[in-house]
Amino acid sequence: MNQAPNNDRMKKAQEIVSNPSSYKVCEGCDSIVGHGAITCPNCHGYRFDDEASRVIDQAIYLGARKKTSVTAEDLG
Repeated sequence: MNQAPNNDRMKKAQEIVSNPSSYKVCEGCDSIVGHGAITCPNCHGYRFDDEASRVIDQAIYLGARKKTSVTAEDLG
């Protein structure tokens, strides 16, 4: 079993945790997006939580688990 994808997720989570003010959490699907996003690229939601503690908690949670969502990038 290849562990590289999970390692990539953990590295991205560490990047987010080190600078939570650059990110926010979508309240529709719990994805983490850049702070400048107007809508979520995954669910097209427009409500976000930009509290640093929420961003950090979500980054740690998402970084520790396997990817389960399908993004536009996955579809080609």
